[in-house]
Amino acid sequence: MVRALYSPSMAFDTPSPALPAPAAVAAEPASRHAPLSMAGFVAVMAALMALNALAVDIMLPGLPNIAVSFGIADTTAVQPIITAYLLGFGIGQLFMGVLSDRFGRKPVLLFGLVAYVVAAGACAVAPSLEALLLARFVQGVGSSAPRVIATAAIRDCYAGRRMARVMSLTMMVFMGAPIVAPAIGQGVLFLGDWHWVFALLVAYGIALFAICALRLPETLDPENRRPIEAGTIVAGLAAIFGNRQTLGYMLAAGSFFGALFGFVNSAQQVMVDVFGLGVWFPAVFALIAFSLGFSAFLNANLVERFGMRLLSHVAVCIFTLLAFTMVALDEAGLLDVWTFVPLMTLNMMLVGMIFSNFNALAMAPQGRLAGIASSVIGAVCTLMGAGIGFAIGQAFDGSVGPLALGYGLSGTATLLLLLITERGRLFQPGNQG
Repeated sequence: MVRALYSPSMAFDTPSPALPAPAAVAAEPASRHAPLSMAGFVAVMAALMALNALAVDIMLPGLPNIAVSFGIADTTAVQPIITAYLLGFGIGQLFMGVLSDRFGRKPVLLFGLVAYVVAAGACAVAPSLEALLLARFVQGVGSSAPRVIATAAIRDCYAGRRMARVMSLTMMVFMGAPIVAPAIGQGVLFLGDWHWVFALLVAYGIALFAICALRLPETLDPENRRPIEAGTIVAGLAAIFGNRQTLGYMLAAGSFFGALFGFVNSAQQVMVDVFGLGVWFPAVFALIAFSLGFSAFLNANLVERFGMRLLSHVAVCIFTLLAFTMVALDEAGLLDVWTFVPLMTLNMMLVGMIFSNFNALAMAPQGRLAGIASSVIGAVCTLMGAGIGFAIGQAFDGSVGPLALGYGLSGTATLLLLLITERGRLFQPGNQG
């Protein structure tokens, strides 16, 4: 232990002495979130995470309408509506974990839901694009609380591969949001204008606030609360960035997020402008997103048997191969809607087997630092992904090429990070996955 603490060559690999699993986790996990059953707990956690997915994907069919409303000719110019939200979402996570470690999960969660609802209302009445971007940033900050609290609460109640299974089940339910969100957004646009899309988000936020206020218990034990002190925060950050597994999988997830956010930024233009799907865009988007939920379900049933590393490493390799297949087909002029949709669907199926496992592997060594760890991991992943995704979206040139190449490069970078993290030994089970 002394050598681990003082040897620079070892500090990067050694878990912090402050990271043992909380004793309370050894108790029956379901009792940690009573009165919610495991199914109820998963449903609430998924609904909280879905706030973010809905806030992003429900907007996609309305981007051209927003551009017209503000007198903007190019839909690419309103893509920052997505990026502004993601920036707020990423930056907000830096603070939510520290606050939840000090004051508890539930108060911070309810505060975030209030901010989300108020900001969504401001978006609905925004008089200009600049005002809309500011409100979207604040909405992202508010949404960061549910994301951080959901991840930390799962870690409060579960550990190891069982945590990965609960995370996968949560992701499976949560993945329903990208499936239905564009269709909901398109339906709202049939009945009214884009302002009503935000009004719908207000209603959803209010409903979740009521459910959490009445049914969700506090999952952080009083003895595990941490004061907001510079020394405590620095020690927590040192434990997070000094742990090879946490740092490596956090960066790998961020790199991989870039591909997903690149698709979100480009989806409407690729499917409508390039492939001419028109009002069929939400249906095709739902087909692609459905594979996310299916793979999350598959992962939940396989992860305890095969482990997080094996499943996620294999998925990243296949993802990268499929991405460069799209690049080759595009260069050859053979990438039409009939080849793009199946390849993208297969790639999204692999995404569902990567995100939950990467997140669980990054969180696994952190134990009592679940709040701040969830914050830092979420913030780094989101900000990395938002930056990469913005670059991919802005590179749109009227073809699928930039998106396909962005997928390939993100997959390659993720593989390199995994090789560094695992010292070149991929697919091997570890002590925590």
